[in-house]
Amino acid sequence: MSGSDRVASSRVVRAVWLAVGFVSVGIGSIAIVVPGLPTTVFFVLAAWCFGRSSPRFEQWVLSLPRVGPLVGDFRAGLGMPARAKAFALTVMWAAIGLSAFALRDRSWIAAAIVAAGAVGTVYLVWRVPTQRRAQTRSSPR
Repeated sequence: MSGSDRVASSRVVRAVWLAVGFVSVGIGSIAIVVPGLPTTVFFVLAAWCFGRSSPRFEQWVLSLPRVGPLVGDFRAGLGMPARAKAFALTVMWAAIGLSAFALRDRSWIAAAIVAAGAVGTVYLVWRVPTQRRAQTRSSPR
């Protein structure tokens, strides 16, 4: 399916996808500096939304220096590098631990945070493929 086949035909629908894409880019940009907030997932969502609204902005996300290759690899089913996965899990659990500690007086909220972290960990470890060093988007495979 080419890029133009995915673009919504309705102007209103395209505008909604475009708005959601820009909100995702905004949250992803904030996530770069906020520990515990995932970054790449928001750029993956932005590229998906832009793919349905503006192929030009989709290409823009894919060409971003640090995030673009990760989004492209995710789309190609290559997953994420082992180092990035380990870093993501470490930062995620540090934020979960700090949040649960800060909310220890409200044990049900702390438990919900830990449960959500467990779900995120399971997804990241077992559902997101881990890239091997030799496996990259530019390999002839």
